[in-house]
Amino acid sequence: MLVKTFGSAVVGVDAITITVEVNVDRGMKFFMVGLPDNAVKESQHRIESALKNVGCKMPGKKIVVNMAPADIRKEGSAYDLTIATGILAASGQMNEEKVGDYLIMGELSLDGSLQPIKGALPIAIQARKEGFKGFILPKENAKEAAVVDGLEVYGVNNIKEVISFFNEGIPLEQVEINTREEFYKNLNQVDFDFEDVKGQENIKRALEIAAAGGHNVILIGPPGAGKTMLAKRLPTILPPLSLLEALETTKIHSVGGKLSKETSLISVRPFRAPHHTISDQVLLQAG
Repeated sequence: MLVKTFGSAVVGVDAITITVEVNVDRGMKFFMVGLPDNAVKESQHRIESALKNVGCKMPGKKIVVNMAPADIRKEGSAYDLTIATGILAASGQMNEEKVGDYLIMGELSLDGSLQPIKGALPIAIQARKEGFKGFILPKENAKEAAVVDGLEVYGVNNIKEVISFFNEGIPLEQVEINTREEFYKNLNQVDFDFEDVKGQENIKRALEIAAAGGHNVILIGPPGAGKTMLAKRLPTILPPLSLLEALETTKIHSVGGKLSKETSLISVRPFRAPHHTISDQVLLQAG
């Protein structure tokens, strides 16, 4: 039996929908094609243990998993839930009627629980664009995905909840976020403020002029002079982020896995203080 489920690959800060085709037929062995990396290939062992621990089983038949389009490299463990759902549906252990309406992603632990994924926000944006009814993902990522209006977002803790949802119609808890309310609520909540700086009148005036005119700034001085302290507070005298800028900033943090489970939208200008000896590669990864 052939079943199609849907996941997503993050390329840069945008997402591309991935169709996961699972076919279960007579025979033996597990095949995975479609340019998966090692982390995706290892999903077979995670899925097998997870299914066993929630009362299901990996079918003892020939299983072929194709991840299309095949010319895009699939990376990471976030496809575990997508593939597991396809295997359950294709082997008759789960009702496959409504599986195609949802984009499903999550990393499986061996006990069937779900670990957070990266890039939930751009994936949710792409899911809405392509007309999916909803997005099923780990609960830790639900708030950032729920920022996207017009898409049902369901955060789950265990694959058993997903099985019960499709088999028995037991509803999942939908996570809803008022994007504008969330944006304005945290707009001026900053940990540091420019008014904290005592003295340093000349450099404070220089930073104010730079902020007003949108100029670049270079700070030169001995260690302990206050360069980082001043630079850290410079964003607090810049204009606040617009909602569009906040979404773009949140997308970058989402892809980098830098969002906490309590955060749904970054509405304060971020600050980074890399060491001056940092390499270009590490600078891009840490940003």
